[in-house]
Amino acid sequence: MHFNHYGGTAAELAAALVNAGPAVGPADVLTVLRAHGCAPLGEMSEEDAAELARWAVRLRPVFGEPSRDEQVRVVNGLLADSATQPHVSQHDGRPPHLHYALEDAHVVDRVRAFTAAGLAHLLCQDGDRIGLCGREGCGVVYVDTSRNGRRRFCTPRCANRVHVAEHRSRHTP
Repeated sequence: MHFNHYGGTAAELAAALVNAGPAVGPADVLTVLRAHGCAPLGEMSEEDAAELARWAVRLRPVFGEPSRDEQVRVVNGLLADSATQPHVSQHDGRPPHLHYALEDAHVVDRVRAFTAAGLAHLLCQDGDRIGLCGREGCGVVYVDTSRNGRRRFCTPRCANRVHVAEHRSRHTP
């Protein structure tokens, strides 16, 4: 499924930050950010990486909440804590597009605004596409970009593990 820039790339970045875990260093955070189109970002300090790891902890409940009301409450809190003045940007030769943080804002502020807005857009566009892997004990979060929107697992590997276990349990004497 094709989402707008915020509902797609930004929400996927939010999932990637959550999945990166709390002990990620600056180089790893930059790799995640660049993989999701957030470049150039300049330098990232240990404190910046730690701040984004703390932010990722706040992002996680959006993916695992069974209640839409709770998802909305969490996303509204993220938006309130990351809000800057929205504006139209034309940086790097790109056509006009919406930004929620200034290009010269600190990297942590930019990522927080980008991911909060992305989750808000996705929640409003199709909140059922925000998910937590259905394999017990996995804990990986994802944005469902599948055509039919019925994704339940983070990867085919997790899906296969669950289906094989279910098959074996049905055929065990």
